[in-house]
Amino acid sequence: MKFIRDTMLTFGSVSSVFDFLTFGVLLWAFGASEQLFHTGWFIESIATQVLVIFLIRTRGKAYLSRPHPLLAATSLAVVAAEVVIRLTPLGEWFGFVVPPLMLLVILAILTAAYPLAVEVVKRWFFRRHLPVS
Repeated sequence: MKFIRDTMLTFGSVSSVFDFLTFGVLLWAFGASEQLFHTGWFIESIATQVLVIFLIRTRGKAYLSRPHPLLAATSLAVVAAEVVIRLTPLGEWFGFVVPPLMLLVILAILTAAYPLAVEVVKRWFFRRHLPVS
């Protein structure tokens, strides 16, 4: 139970840091309306939540561990569904708006930085909690 608690606290904290960075960008850099905030948060959260599946499924480096094809396919389907929902009339029903290009660039940078941070924290975490014999 201690390992599970520590895993949740450690990786949840990394996720929260990126959430707060996204909130800051949306609110302070873009003065986001409710709809833009909702849209930006949806984009970032789907992207990082899909990434985290691949990052924490292995103790080693995620990019060296090939996922099962079904996991990869369903993850890509989730990302595709996010794009379809956001860019079709269904997105309007959910209150999404077209975000400015610069916001998409910044969200892409944050999303790219997220797996780097998780990999660094993961190495530290497993050295601390599961030392190699």
